[in-house]
Amino acid sequence: MMQTSDTPSHDSVLSEDVVFRHSHSHTTTAVAVSAFLTACGGGAGGSNVSGGASIAPASAQAARFLHQAQFSANDADIADVVAKGYSSWLAEQVSAPASTTGWDWQIAQGYNTVASVNNIAPADYMMWQQLISSSDSVRKRMALALSEIFVVSSSGVSVSSRSFAMAQYWDVLVAGAFGNYRSLLEEITLNPAMGVYLNTKGNQKTNVAAGRAPDENYAREVLQLFSIGLYELNLDGTNKLASGAPIETYSQSDITSLAKVFTGWDYDTAGSTAVNPTSVRNRMVLTASLHETTATTFLGTTIAANTFGAAALGLALDAIFNHANVAPFISKQLIQRLVTSNPSTAYVARVAAIFNNNGSGVRGDLKAVLGAVLLDTEARDDANITSGTWGKQREPMLRLVQWARTFGATSAAGQWIVGDLSDMGTRLGQSPLRSGSVFNFFRPGYVLPNSALAAQSLVSPEFQLTNESTAAGYLNFMLGTVKSGFNVANGGLNPPSYATELALVGNLPTLLARLNLLLCAGQLSSATLATIQTALATMSISTAANQQSVVSAAIFLVMASPEYVIQK
Repeated sequence: MMQTSDTPSHDSVLSEDVVFRHSHSHTTTAVAVSAFLTACGGGAGGSNVSGGASIAPASAQAARFLHQAQFSANDADIADVVAKGYSSWLAEQVSAPASTTGWDWQIAQGYNTVASVNNIAPADYMMWQQLISSSDSVRKRMALALSEIFVVSSSGVSVSSRSFAMAQYWDVLVAGAFGNYRSLLEEITLNPAMGVYLNTKGNQKTNVAAGRAPDENYAREVLQLFSIGLYELNLDGTNKLASGAPIETYSQSDITSLAKVFTGWDYDTAGSTAVNPTSVRNRMVLTASLHETTATTFLGTTIAANTFGAAALGLALDAIFNHANVAPFISKQLIQRLVTSNPSTAYVARVAAIFNNNGSGVRGDLKAVLGAVLLDTEARDDANITSGTWGKQREPMLRLVQWARTFGATSAAGQWIVGDLSDMGTRLGQSPLRSGSVFNFFRPGYVLPNSALAAQSLVSPEFQLTNESTAAGYLNFMLGTVKSGFNVANGGLNPPSYATELALVGNLPTLLARLNLLLCAGQLSSATLATIQTALATMSISTAANQQSVVSAAIFLVMASPEYVIQK
């Protein structure tokens, strides 16, 4: 059922957000971001909300915004966004203090012992704790998006204290989520986990006698994946062309030359012990004698011979940071991770412009970029809900986190022993910080073969994870987890009480309207709702156990529907 109105419902708050329905200019986005940055936000005005008359438009719009900005939407968050408006709510979230770090959580759980410090499993537990129970959910959502651009996978960090190395890498992303891209780029470059993963740690200068040349791994990936990409871009993310062909951003000689900068760096072992592994927490330090000191020329920048290693690194990162590609390359991927797989070129250009200048002359302000992504006219325009080519697939791990946060799943003693859920056949087929390679779980330009999207030259990144095994594995895993939790006896996920939902079990339309709002922002079609209701109506509610089964089945069937899996 479609609701259409040119005026807000009684629970809407109107201000600058209303202009999103009427303007697609860069000026509109800049004004919205400025309001967000100064905490003078607006409201959730607008129209075109699908899903049933029992869902107020403003509530559905708030839920939709929350699904993009963080992991979930519960009653309190929806009411808060409706009351404060998008900009003010978001400003409060990014100004709120960060919650417990992954490192400190592992210490508090007692994993800094000789027996467990080299076990990778605590890093998995830490990530589920961070994603499911942290109070700063917007910060964590942005950090998770960044983790899928600046990829380090725990499967490729086989070193002592590896769970702590991964915790520190995650903490770097969290700390930098609302900071500056240039600062974050330096932090990840000198992070021990990244150093291990892409061979910067222990990388040494040329030694002809030994047949050694600087390792080029990080030099290649920092350009290809973390900053500028393969081809020169316009501000709107489209390729620049020469004689009809894309223009490569760098050559092999650029990589070979840049690799010299990343030599001489290794662990800072000062004060590190088996149970206090600060060597994987401290930024890497330079051994000058192992650093390549010959002149370095790349991307049109020359670093003179005999430039001190730290200064050379700073000059190199400055050159990368100031490359024209960085703004559209990073901005488009953040839009893809949070909002839609195929943003318009105008959307990309508006966000990239904010990356280049946050309104105060600052380049690379990720807080401003996040605001631009979430507050843009295209992100907030409800008309996109009905588009068959707009939106993104919810990643499997995000579906689990959404369920857990929405309904308040807990873990005994805060242990979160959920573990690695990467198995395709029996689990989610995805687990945080568990990508199979530096290219992430999926590529931003992935095209689903032989699909309607491919026929329209549209990408569908998350579908790179989707196959017969992962589809069945997700359904089977969630079927049991929604009802009974997961690994409960060993400190995993306890099933929620579903108290509010159980109170509605005798009124299936109202129960489904609630689930539709919380999980789908009111976007389930009438046909899907009717199908689910028909199935639920065959189930008995004569006992408490029966009622629990009906609620669990309702949640599962919503989360199994294609309309849920695609987030709009």
